[in-house]
Amino acid sequence: MSTTTEADRSRQARRAGFAAFLGTSVEWYDFFVFGTASALVLGKLYFPQADPTVGTLAAFATFGAGYLARPLGGIVFGHLGDRVGRKSTLIITLLLMGFATVVIGLLPTYEQIGIAAPVLLVVFRLIQGIAVGGEWGGAVLIASEHAQKKHKVAAGAWAQQGAPAGNLMAAGVFLVVSGLPDDQFMSWGWRLPFLFSAVLVVIGLVVRLKIEEPQEFLVALANKKKAAVPFVEVIRKSFGIVMLGAFAAALSGSYGTFFKVLGLDYATSIVGMDRQSFLLALTVMSAAQFVFQPIAAAIVTRIEPVRVLVCSIILSMALLPVAWVFVTTGNTLLVIVGLVVTIAPIGAQYALIAGYLAEAFPTHVRYTGISLSFQLNSAIFTSMTPLIGGFLIATTGSAWSIIGFQESIAVVSLVGVLLMTRFTGAGTFRASESEEAGAQGSNPGEAGVQGVDQGVTAVTR
Repeated sequence: MSTTTEADRSRQARRAGFAAFLGTSVEWYDFFVFGTASALVLGKLYFPQADPTVGTLAAFATFGAGYLARPLGGIVFGHLGDRVGRKSTLIITLLLMGFATVVIGLLPTYEQIGIAAPVLLVVFRLIQGIAVGGEWGGAVLIASEHAQKKHKVAAGAWAQQGAPAGNLMAAGVFLVVSGLPDDQFMSWGWRLPFLFSAVLVVIGLVVRLKIEEPQEFLVALANKKKAAVPFVEVIRKSFGIVMLGAFAAALSGSYGTFFKVLGLDYATSIVGMDRQSFLLALTVMSAAQFVFQPIAAAIVTRIEPVRVLVCSIILSMALLPVAWVFVTTGNTLLVIVGLVVTIAPIGAQYALIAGYLAEAFPTHVRYTGISLSFQLNSAIFTSMTPLIGGFLIATTGSAWSIIGFQESIAVVSLVGVLLMTRFTGAGTFRASESEEAGAQGSNPGEAGVQGVDQGVTAVTR
């Protein structure tokens, strides 16, 4: 390979990584703006006939509906991405998410149009879920498939970097508008973060139009390595791997919901913190995550990703109670310290899980495979977190009930990572070195698929 070609490939990899980062930043900003609004305002404006607790739970259920819709987005856009291309799906999902978010910012309230208001809110939340469910897999692959060998897991972290950036923007914008007088905030101030999405979508679209399809995917197409229905092939051959991937991502995928939705509700309604103080703590936490994730990505070019994942999960289990105990104090500084300390190992998991999952599936069904794993994780674990956690808060009023709930999810993640690596080799340097074979149509996950469901099914029954 010539120096020029190698330089071109490196430049395209950097451009793809930046495009993945910018696009997912917009997608997650849109998605988490809704979560913040659920804790602060949506229950009062769209479910006013319920008592305050039931109204908040209804808003949380609407928030969770977006997670339930994400697997559908993964199936639909995974099919397009595996058969047509990664780039086109990323453009469609970005536009779809922006449209849904802006419309939510314009929706009339229950007082204005009655029952149609919460119904429309749920509909457009579901559209948000479909969009982000389709977006995630494409963003991961546009970055990781452009990268080389050992850098593929680290490259997947580009897409994951969009989550803290989007959270940072969402918390920051709400931090600004929540400073408005209550009457202004409740009437129009809360809508501004949703409407701001239109600006971000335009910026993301400009960048994504300039990227190219990954060579790895183009080679698979040239070799006529294409599934007629990727979803059917993944379910038939790799369902066990899909479920283990969902388990592996459980802790890092649900962490943000625990603190950005449940934590916000608990701190403001039980502890008595004002909303601006906790939003400030969440903003600092997202900023810390934005810093910690690239560090984890750099580490796994030298240490096997699975080792880093296992260590970070164990460390998280030790630190999660600290974060919640600090939240119960209501002291803004202590809350910030607790959240920042805990986000370090969680950020490492989140940064690496995307590229880790990608190593478990062959190229021609990879978009569908990783999307199903990650979005089923969202549907099984993250979507239920606000509802179950909100019920625990309402019935016990104790943070320890939430701690027990979150620790059980951490155990699920640890088991998922250990078993997935055992069956597929994902997260090992052996898997990374096998990627050159993947360019010819095979993949380290392909070998793992052979007979894996016999063992995995026995474990997951």
